[in-house]
Amino acid sequence: MPDTRGTRAFSERATSRFSLLSTALVLSASALLSAAGPVHAAPAKDPLPVDIPDYRAALDAVKSADVRDTVCRFLRTPLPTGANGAAQPIPDTAEPCQGLPVFTIKDPVALNEITPAFVAGTAAPLPANAVKLTQLVSSLSTTVNGRTATVMLAPTQGGGWHLAAVRDGDSDAAFAGRAAAGTVVFAEPQIRGWYQLRLTTVTPLNDQARQGLGGQASVSLSDYQKLLKSRYADKLPGTEYDTRGYSSGYSLPTGTDDAPSSTLLLAGGSSAALAVTGGAAVLLRRRRTHTA
Repeated sequence: MPDTRGTRAFSERATSRFSLLSTALVLSASALLSAAGPVHAAPAKDPLPVDIPDYRAALDAVKSADVRDTVCRFLRTPLPTGANGAAQPIPDTAEPCQGLPVFTIKDPVALNEITPAFVAGTAAPLPANAVKLTQLVSSLSTTVNGRTATVMLAPTQGGGWHLAAVRDGDSDAAFAGRAAAGTVVFAEPQIRGWYQLRLTTVTPLNDQARQGLGGQASVSLSDYQKLLKSRYADKLPGTEYDTRGYSSGYSLPTGTDDAPSSTLLLAGGSSAALAVTGGAAVLLRRRRTHTA
């Protein structure tokens, strides 16, 4: 009768080694997943081809209590009415959201805009040259007292994002959120036009964009650049049109662009602005000048 004790011992040792190896592999995989952390650098439902740097900071910003309170103060403030648009005081309350319908601020999406070099014709008509990420925009999950709003984030020097504006309406966030795989959605802010760029084909998404393309269903990126140059060549930075303060459509107060973090410019619709400085704020109507 053959002695099976050696075979049985070998089998037991092999089984033990396999068990230890399996455990080690499981632990190693768990360690790798833990080190990687939650995958939330960009929302999976939003396949934007443009990378959003410091997206975690953007999420933290729109979910913060400070931003939410600012949105609530904005929503509590009546918009200016009448030709002159008299200043409206902002309610000063320790709980600005108290009594308002419950809402959340959606995850921000990229706001891409045409670049000055592309408009000037000094950059080749390539997607990477045509548009750039300028801000992030978020809308509210629901209307609040019949109003919608858009939260706008600007990049912070050194990294991260901060609240730049709160505006009436949610069209910016709605259009920006229409980007699909292989496409970029971008704005021509001078005419409030929104477009989709797929490879080198530009397609209008709203009436302003269709008018900007002369009613065409689509144009090549090269032809779109020619249209932009004909419209804005005399309105680029450094021109008389720019130095007179008309490039954005408004003559903004000096120092707005370089305002410290304690100062916010909150724009409502196309003609009102909510200026918040050191806790004191008023809502006023801006004088409409020309649009580029």
